[in-house]
Amino acid sequence: MHLTLRQLAVFEAVAKHMNFSRAAAELHLSQPAASMQVKQLEGNIGLPLFEQLGKKIFLTEAGRELLHYARGIRHQLEEAQLTLEELKGLQRGTLHLTMASTANYFAPQLIAAFLRQHPNIKITLDVTNRAGLLQALDDNRTDMAIMGRPPEDHDLVGTPFMDNPLVIIAPPAHPLARRKRIALSELAEEPFIVREQDSGTRIAADRFFAEHGIRMIAGMEMSRSEAIKQAVMAELGLGIVSLHTIEMELALKRLVVLKVEDFPIMRHWHIVYRKGKRFAAVPKAFKEFVKAHAQELTQPPSL
Repeated sequence: MHLTLRQLAVFEAVAKHMNFSRAAAELHLSQPAASMQVKQLEGNIGLPLFEQLGKKIFLTEAGRELLHYARGIRHQLEEAQLTLEELKGLQRGTLHLTMASTANYFAPQLIAAFLRQHPNIKITLDVTNRAGLLQALDDNRTDMAIMGRPPEDHDLVGTPFMDNPLVIIAPPAHPLARRKRIALSELAEEPFIVREQDSGTRIAADRFFAEHGIRMIAGMEMSRSEAIKQAVMAELGLGIVSLHTIEMELALKRLVVLKVEDFPIMRHWHIVYRKGKRFAAVPKAFKEFVKAHAQELTQPPSL
């Protein structure tokens, strides 16, 4: 059987997306070029790898078997690359970092400080939601992620490195904005602008209110902290966001943090990676750098 690593890479991308066009775009190929690579691979193997039913494609039994081996080959090649990069040290190397959209408010400062110490390193950065983070980690498509606490039902390790206080925000004209102390029960009738169901912020907020016997009214649901801030400024409701995300709005007095009892909800930012992950020199150095310097480099605004 004669096949190439390029053919396996194209096949794996098509199997991931179940779509030739999206796979081609990911690999910066034309759609006909991606199709040709898979056809040549099928010809070399002598079995079809995909079948088309209606407008959708599916893996055949041979395709499922080959996908298992293709992933194994890719992982072995990645381990070989890690070993070779370890020999290079920190003079060169790469880091693939994936982070929650909320972390985008402080993580660039960490990256910039790290690159000042190691200017020849190349960093690839992806910003996504919690579901995207977990998928990237599960698929081993990233060295590590910056996110909240990882779920226990994934084979992941989470190392906390910085506080992540969640606060309740309101427009300055809100009746509660000038209060020195607000009982949690007073929020029972207030509509909240909330994150999507599987967001770490939403999970923490739902758990907090449930533990205190308060029902949080979800007036609107949004997938980005920036959208929540805009909705709160438009007086559509209250919001719960990370304190790291509102420094500018507080300075410009477009938002206020409500002084609610038992707030802030104290969470933590984590460096998250697959259990058993073998780090090359660069990812290992970045992890240690973040643990040592994040707190001093990225202080949130004071309450």
